Amino acid sequence: MNNKKKIPVFKNEEEERAFWAKADSPEYIDWAKAENIAFPKLKPSTKTISLRLPEFILDELKILAHKRDVPYQSLIKMFLKDRIDTELGQSL
Repeated sequence: MNNKKKIPVFKNEEEERAFWAKADSPEYIDWAKAENIAFPKLKPSTKTISLRLPEFILDELKILAHKRDVPYQSLIKMFLKDRIDTELGQSL
């Protein structure tokens, strides 16, 4: 027997986001029946930021990026992600 609450119909994504921020999902979804799926072509959303770096750091990043044959902005993202993973791994 399914004792789950019915998921409401939302007017927009913002309304749905607000609902799920407060709702307890197991009251609505039977996670035991959930399946793993992959979205291989889905790209994470990005946000443009302004970052001021000393010129020598930027020059060194460009040298490293050239050696790896990647754009320097991509290298910065890789370095940040590696460090974040390291920091979060140590705090868990």
